[in-house]
Amino acid sequence: MSANSRLKSLRKLLAHAREILQLDIGFRLWDGSTVPDDLDPAAFAIRFADEGVMASLLRSPNPETLLNLWVSSRVDLENGDMFDLVARRPKVRTREIRKQLSKFQVFNTARKFLFVDRGGPWPLSDQPDEKPSDGNAEENQKNIAYHYDVSNAFYELFLDDQMVYTCGYFTDWNNDIHQMQTDKLEMICRKLRLKAGEKMLDIGFGWGSLALYAAKNYGVHVTGVTLSERQLEYATQKAEKLGLSDRVNFILLDYAKVEGEFDKISSIGMHEAIGIDNYPTYYSTIHRVLKPGGIYLHHAITRPAKKDARTFRKKNKEFKLLTKYIFPGGELDHIGNTVTMLEQHGLEVHDVENWREHYQRTCRLWHDRLLANYQAAVAEVGEVKTRLWLVYLGGCSIAFERNTVRIYQTVTTRSARGSAGLPPTRADLYRQTD
Repeated sequence: MSANSRLKSLRKLLAHAREILQLDIGFRLWDGSTVPDDLDPAAFAIRFADEGVMASLLRSPNPETLLNLWVSSRVDLENGDMFDLVARRPKVRTREIRKQLSKFQVFNTARKFLFVDRGGPWPLSDQPDEKPSDGNAEENQKNIAYHYDVSNAFYELFLDDQMVYTCGYFTDWNNDIHQMQTDKLEMICRKLRLKAGEKMLDIGFGWGSLALYAAKNYGVHVTGVTLSERQLEYATQKAEKLGLSDRVNFILLDYAKVEGEFDKISSIGMHEAIGIDNYPTYYSTIHRVLKPGGIYLHHAITRPAKKDARTFRKKNKEFKLLTKYIFPGGELDHIGNTVTMLEQHGLEVHDVENWREHYQRTCRLWHDRLLANYQAAVAEVGEVKTRLWLVYLGGCSIAFERNTVRIYQTVTTRSARGSAGLPPTRADLYRQTD
């Protein structure tokens, strides 16, 4: 089968697909030709770098194949990004596509590429299959290091000035990334009702933003624990620079090994790394180290609940890719189980707030900032990692927009008889600052 014959067949199939799917998307092939023939150079298009791309997709049409082709730049987008691709998704229903798409053309094209070498590279092929965390401290540290120890300089390219790597809080949807993250830190401190002199525990402190903000603005003494050596180094140096080392103590420690008692505890975007089977250990730890009358703020991404626990624990292909290539060991809860676990472990739930649309916007800002700093990111961590993080950040924004994932902040106290010590309304959370 000649290369020209394969190319001719593919062009015919792509033209047919554009018509059936009503696609406002062009295609640029490895020989420089386009579909349609008169594609404007400035038009949004998908580029295929070599015929091995089509051989791979036609033989193994799955998300993992596409991800490998994407991170190696063998599939790329011209004159736009993944949000433009989603905006141009087919207007025709899947059922109608199956009816109208020529099975003969699909089969005829596929058979011509059947024995074409898939080419390379395949940069993600050595990554182990994803699996939930078993709770082992060494395994936990390995999983955390994979994601968070990539490079502090890399994360500086798309995070805000304070290096906050969790969902922002928009008091106005037009606020920039720096304002919305400052507002988030302030809101967390208010929900915890921090008071000068209190002892606070920050589980999974990231680059130290919340701990340092709370110590500086609320006069609390903070212990922060992490399993990321890069984050520990960064946060410790920042505390020294800000003159807060006497009020903030950052430690490389697994959450389950924390000792002592604390007036307030925050867990911001750390729960996702625990693993469902390890929830009893986690919540027992919270109860053990939280003083009577203390407040615990739980901030975590969730998935919508399913008809039963077994169904819920089944992961779709996209989520499996996320936990395999981005967050090894990660699992998400649903808010119903979160509340149940909190109550089963001696915590009283006072407030549950959904921040889904806030995270949609946050991830979009991260994606756009990383894309704007693309060359600097490639110089820091390489093209594969940069393109992997772009599709992860963009994909998360899309997932939050489509409501397939959510995020909640849940305020709890250690259960006790009598008053919980909280104000009668939420008015104190929204007071104006000077």
